[in-house]
Amino acid sequence: MLSSEDIKNQARILGFSDCGIAKVRCLEEQREHLDSWLSASYNAEMTYMERNKDKRLNPSLLVDEAKSVVVVLLNYYPQKDFLVEGQPIISKYAYGKDYHTVVKDKLFHLFNFIKQSRPDVSGRCFVDSAPVLEHSWAQDAGLGWIGKNSLLINKEFGSFTFIGELIINIELDYDSPFKKSFCGTCTKCMDTCPTNAIVSEKVIDASRCISYNTIEKKGDIPEDLKYLFGDRVFGCDICQDVCPWNRAPIFNNVKEFSPVESILNMTYGEWEDLTDEQFALIAKDSPLQRAGLEKMKYNCEIKGSLGNEEN
Repeated sequence: MLSSEDIKNQARILGFSDCGIAKVRCLEEQREHLDSWLSASYNAEMTYMERNKDKRLNPSLLVDEAKSVVVVLLNYYPQKDFLVEGQPIISKYAYGKDYHTVVKDKLFHLFNFIKQSRPDVSGRCFVDSAPVLEHSWAQDAGLGWIGKNSLLINKEFGSFTFIGELIINIELDYDSPFKKSFCGTCTKCMDTCPTNAIVSEKVIDASRCISYNTIEKKGDIPEDLKYLFGDRVFGCDICQDVCPWNRAPIFNNVKEFSPVESILNMTYGEWEDLTDEQFALIAKDSPLQRAGLEKMKYNCEIKGSLGNEEN
């Protein structure tokens, strides 16, 4: 008979860093927080966040007869520091293959493992691409707590982890929710954010977030923000880099996350001179495709404008 421990062991065999299992329920305690966040327009131009609110709170509306949420974590902290002074900074997660593909592929293998013992199982895999409150489910599955920067923090791996969910229609033994926050009185993530995007504990104003502005934002970045980005041209890790729980990171050993060498040492000028064909080649299967070449060039040009103003 398939057990929860069997699933967790297989998850680790497949390369996941951790795995927990939560009982499907309606996350009613998150409704007020979500309503308040949307009412304040902290979702910026991400209007899709306003849709399917009930599905975000209740996975049984996403998967028929859903009983269990199998939550996996995959550490992505790189084995070397990619930062080169004066060169464009790309978020740590974006130098290799797109995590959506990597995590989902492993989740499908985990689902097939479950199916071998339980042919009656049905369900769906999710990786940051559907109305699922992934951080809340990870906390429900005992994998960590939600920090003041709204990210999941795991005691062993910190916050540099991707989260995936397998929502299935069979009952399992469930983990106890992680109820305590170990952030204490620390506010480093809030204090260090250069754009003050963390407006209060666990509340992010996306319109001020560097990650949102360098990836999702359409059109020009507001004048009062764009010169606060430093060399960041795709994403931002500041609130994670300063977190004490990331002080002694465990390096990932996922080959798919190995950096594309041609991206590592690119200068601002090289990004701005890049052709569509060259970008398609270096950004193949990469998170960088989400921003696109024109957005990357625009972000690099902002730094160029800053340099001119400083002169």
